[in-house]
Amino acid sequence: MSERVIPLIDQRMRTLVAALPTQPIQANGLLADGLGRPLRDLRISVTDRCNFRCSYCMPKEVFDKDHPYLPHSALLSFEEITRVARSFVAHGVQKIRLTGGEPLLRKHIEVLIAQLAELRTPDGLPLDLTLTTNGSLLRKKARALKDAGLHRVTVSLDGLDDAVFRRMNDVDFPVAEVLDGLQAARDVGLGAPVNGGPSGLKINMVVKRGTNDHEILPMARHFRGSGMVLRFIEYMDVGATNGWRMDEVMPSAEVVRHIHAEMPLVQLEPSAPGETAERWGYVGANGQHDPALGEIGVISSVTQAFCGDCNRARLSTEGKLFMCLFATEGHDLRSLIRGTPAPDGSLHAPATEAELASAIGRIWQGRTDRYSQLRASLPPDATVGTGKRIEMSYIGG
Repeated sequence: MSERVIPLIDQRMRTLVAALPTQPIQANGLLADGLGRPLRDLRISVTDRCNFRCSYCMPKEVFDKDHPYLPHSALLSFEEITRVARSFVAHGVQKIRLTGGEPLLRKHIEVLIAQLAELRTPDGLPLDLTLTTNGSLLRKKARALKDAGLHRVTVSLDGLDDAVFRRMNDVDFPVAEVLDGLQAARDVGLGAPVNGGPSGLKINMVVKRGTNDHEILPMARHFRGSGMVLRFIEYMDVGATNGWRMDEVMPSAEVVRHIHAEMPLVQLEPSAPGETAERWGYVGANGQHDPALGEIGVISSVTQAFCGDCNRARLSTEGKLFMCLFATEGHDLRSLIRGTPAPDGSLHAPATEAELASAIGRIWQGRTDRYSQLRASLPPDATVGTGKRIEMSYIGG
């Protein structure tokens, strides 16, 4: 097979052409990247829109009423997303997380979930299908999400104090409605443990020193023993719009010490290979982890790089494939899926299933991304690379 290159012009950021390898790459579940890392986790952004304006993700001064969002015709359809996902699953993906923007803003998202829930791994197993949301629409959508086949939900919640929460989301949204959405998710069964692991209902808190770090203990107290897993995420240098500074990062080790001083913790084993969160369980009266009290997680994306076993790929809402959350460029898959105009005005045929799988395999095999490891080896005021990094709101966290 000769190498076929699909060109794409995209003004949003630099895009790499999607090319088919000279020799087909078989989708046998054994794909590894340039550093020997397997492909197991796919994050799919289904919209670039959000109804919050959190300063660390979509600050209002950048994402204002005149911000040029993608037109609907540019977005991958549910059928196109499912087709791409099928190729990833054939290559070894076992977990799919739907993100945004805010994924529940995508109309009829439960239709996509139902389509993805029908996919099976080469061993015939269902996928671990999950979704990250700000929780604002969760009360309304929880039952439909569960019935469609969603297994788990992660809710972003940066504090329990209503004034702090309204200030951080910057649209005056009350924290009570997010807590109500969490309860609705639990009521329909989205909090049930998956495969004998911890709770399927997680809460993510981005900790920004000087902004909401005083909410760490109130959050820990509130969710201890609730059947939900609270995870603390270091404020990350994602994109170029959040004004990130290192002095606003509270290291995860400091968070753990802060909680441990009041509610003793013991470190737990990772729940899965490539897991981003370090697990800590609450200690019971016997000095051991008490499952009834639950656990917390810490994601040390700034102070403790975990690139070495990163097994995640990210698909943007209009079909660009990114190899890293801190990427500066994406690989266009939409042109392979839809076909591209030929010089004579006709349309090149869309890629076959085998061709799409080969293109994805070629991209992953060439992956050597390890941004966080490189950053950690440099002085505090140094930067990694010169390209403009992709915004987190564009491909999800």
